[in-house]
Amino acid sequence: MKPLKDITVLEFSTMVTASFASMIMAEQGANVIKVEPIEMGDPMRYLGTSKGGISALFASCNRGKQSARINIKDAAGQALVRQLAQKADVVIHNFRPGVMDRLNLGSDLLRKSNPGLIFVAITGFGTRGAFKNAPAYDPIIQAHAGFAATQGKSEPAFIRNLMCDKVTALTAVQAVTAALFQREKTGDGQHIDLSMLDASLYFMFPDGFMNHTLMDDDVIQQPLIADLIYELSHTRDGGITFSAATAQQRAGLARALGREDLLDDPRFGTLESWLENMDAYKAELKESFLKFSTEDLLTRLRNEHVPAARCHDYEDVLSQEQITANETVELVKHPLMGSMRVVRSPAMFGGERSSSIAHPPSHGQDTDAVLSDLGLDDIEVADLREKGIVL
Repeated sequence: MKPLKDITVLEFSTMVTASFASMIMAEQGANVIKVEPIEMGDPMRYLGTSKGGISALFASCNRGKQSARINIKDAAGQALVRQLAQKADVVIHNFRPGVMDRLNLGSDLLRKSNPGLIFVAITGFGTRGAFKNAPAYDPIIQAHAGFAATQGKSEPAFIRNLMCDKVTALTAVQAVTAALFQREKTGDGQHIDLSMLDASLYFMFPDGFMNHTLMDDDVIQQPLIADLIYELSHTRDGGITFSAATAQQRAGLARALGREDLLDDPRFGTLESWLENMDAYKAELKESFLKFSTEDLLTRLRNEHVPAARCHDYEDVLSQEQITANETVELVKHPLMGSMRVVRSPAMFGGERSSSIAHPPSHGQDTDAVLSDLGLDDIEVADLREKGIVL
């Protein structure tokens, strides 16, 4: 089942946010046309490990799309895009505020000729305020949205992953599908503004800011969830992570470690006393972990129904039996990139999981096909190419 079948998305994107969002829609059935700059295209094409002129990062954010190479700085190129937008259901971009208007491709203009169009404008910081035109990359937003604050203890630390980019992309897809649902009822499209800062703080807030949510003086403050469960416990030959959130799980942990004496320790007898004496509790456990090998301890914890795991390295992650059982990862052949792993779209519709077999496009590989769909013949396309409007 492809729930977005017959939906056409027109994407203008550099880097991850809009690219990842529109790829999710492509894997759910949408026809995505990625309009790329005529010179070098999306710079993500050239970042990191690559083969055949396409990077792994680009491939994992752009599967299943068409790539059209159009000079949108030229009036003739803008006219082509306006024609494409008349047939589109969604336009999505991640340019700074005002850029699409200056290119004569703004929301008001495109939606005037296509009232059902959903126009999604992703920015770093929003459309108002002192930072509205500031450049925004993932670590910058992590710093502004509190990701760095929640990861560090003595000093800020970053999640070494494009977390804010991808959270914003997921938020964008949810907003688009909500707007499509509304359009089904009213026939009207709409304009959607989405900032990376807002999306990231929204995502971070429930647990990351739990001690900055309740504002009255009589609030009972407790440790952050991050301070309770996100730690590596060192074993004799490695390390594990575990979560003993309930009284039953904490009792199971004590039995697995041979520390039944902790069950009668008044410092840890109730949830309140356990939280108040968390540092002492961790100190009591620390040496006990070192008496066991990782595998032995994992077995003991699982026998006691205590959630626990070894922290897998890259290759172990991909070879896990559960990943295989879920058919999460596919091995595909790309005509330029060769053999490559892809992670299939996680949502299953009607019990079926979408295949990720569609390839990421080369720069401009579908320009002729896109223009042909607009009704241009070979002579007209050749003329545009000679004038540098398309490539």
